[in-house]
Amino acid sequence: MLIVSCPCCGVTAEETEFHAHGEAHIVRHTVGSTDQDMETYLFMRKNTKGVHFERWRHQYGCGKWFHMARDTMTLEVFGTYPAQTLAPPEDLLVQIDAKRPGWRKST
Repeated sequence: MLIVSCPCCGVTAEETEFHAHGEAHIVRHTVGSTDQDMETYLFMRKNTKGVHFERWRHQYGCGKWFHMARDTMTLEVFGTYPAQTLAPPEDLLVQIDAKRPGWRKST
């Protein structure tokens, strides 16, 4: 069971209070997009083994969206940050680098 901290309201709880919604930091195409763009959005994912950035929602709490960095092999949660962030915060990347040297080569 993952223990997740919501960066929006500060609540720390089991993952059952939250809901995962896929990969973070991707272009989410919508109405008016080309077929190729929609195919890429719907079906093409990195599905990395190791460090992964995901989009989550505090389903049974504040209801806000946020991003989480975690290791898909060990389920270790490195941290969370607001969904309005366009890229992972530098301090979080430094923390991941310290624990998983060379992880960026695989992404």
